[in-house]
Amino acid sequence: MAPSPARCSVNCMRMHYPYDQLPAAGTAFEVAAGVRWLRMPLPFALDHVNLWLLADDDGWAAVDTGIALDAIKDTWTQLLGEYRLTRQFVTHCHPDHLGLAAWLEQQSGARLWITQGEFAIAHLLRAGIDGFGYQAMVAFYARHGLDEARLAALESRGHAFLRGVPEMPPSFIRLHDGDDILIGGRHWRIITGSGHSPEHAALYCDESRVLISGDMLLPRITTNVHVGAAAPENDALQEYLVSLERFLPLPPDTLVLPSHGKPFRGLHERIAQLQRHHAQRCEVLLKAAATPAPKSAAELLPALFDRDISDPHQLQFAMGETIAHINYLTRRQRLLPEDDGRVLRYRAA
Repeated sequence: MAPSPARCSVNCMRMHYPYDQLPAAGTAFEVAAGVRWLRMPLPFALDHVNLWLLADDDGWAAVDTGIALDAIKDTWTQLLGEYRLTRQFVTHCHPDHLGLAAWLEQQSGARLWITQGEFAIAHLLRAGIDGFGYQAMVAFYARHGLDEARLAALESRGHAFLRGVPEMPPSFIRLHDGDDILIGGRHWRIITGSGHSPEHAALYCDESRVLISGDMLLPRITTNVHVGAAAPENDALQEYLVSLERFLPLPPDTLVLPSHGKPFRGLHERIAQLQRHHAQRCEVLLKAAATPAPKSAAELLPALFDRDISDPHQLQFAMGETIAHINYLTRRQRLLPEDDGRVLRYRAA
C-alpha cells in the first residue's frame, strides 16, 4: 500500500518563514542566539546550500562546508578572518555538504565530526569502487531502460563526486544517533535518518528550539530519495518516511534550518505535506504502470517529473527517485517486475 500521510494535529503550527532576507555573500546572518546562517553558491539548478555557524566556547563550530569550488574557498578565507572554527559537523556525504571539509581542516585545524556511514560511503564514492562508480551508475540506469543518448550524457560527467570532494580529512570524530553534544554551553542532540543518504545527521537544540535539518526536511522542494547501483533493491522511500517520523516529537514552534531554502517554522505541517506528496507520487506511478505493456523506470519517469529532465545532474536524481518509488511499490506487491534479461520493467498488480 502507498504511504499513509499523517494528519496535522490541532497543535500543528502553520508553516511560515520568519526571515525574508537572505545572507549577503561572505556574511553570516543571525537566526537564533549563537546560530548564524551562511549561504554558498552551487553550480546546479539548485543554486545554493545553507551552512551554519554555532557559537562554541572559544570560536565557532561549522555545520557543513560547501562544495569544492574556488569561489567558496575565497568566501571561507574571508570568513575565517572573523570566525575561528573549532570543529566541523557535516550532516552527510554529498559534495555540497562535505566538499571542503579537508581544506577547512587544513586552514583552521577544525576536526570533522560525521557519522561513520557517511564517512565510509564518501570514501567508496571517491574511489568509485564496484557499485559506487559512475560506470556502475550508467549500467544501472541502462538496466532500467534509459536510452543511449541520456546514458552518454551521464557518462560524460565522469567522476563528478571526486571533483566535488577532491580530498578527505584523514580521520573523523564519529557521531551516533542520540549523541548529546555540548556546543557553546548548549546541548545539541544528533537525530540520524536515511533514504537520502545512508546515515544523515540532523542537530537539534531543545533549549533554543532549533533543528538543523540538513537535507532531510526542506521547506519548498522535496528531498531527493535515491536508489543507486550498489544497493539496487533498497527501499529508500520507506527509510525516508520512517526517518521523517523521528522529527514528529519536536515542539511545534521549532525553528527548522534546512540546507536549501529559507529557515521556517511549522515542521509538523511540512512533514504531513511530504507524506502526502509521496503517497500521491505512488498513486501516479501505479496509474502510469496500469497499461497492457510493462514499463521501465525510464518510461515511468515522466509520470513523476512532468518537465524536461535533460541536465545530467537532474537526470541522476530523477532516475534514482523513480526507482525508489518503484522499489517501494514492488516490496508491497503493488508493482510486479518483469525481466527480459536486459531491461527491468514493471506493471501494476
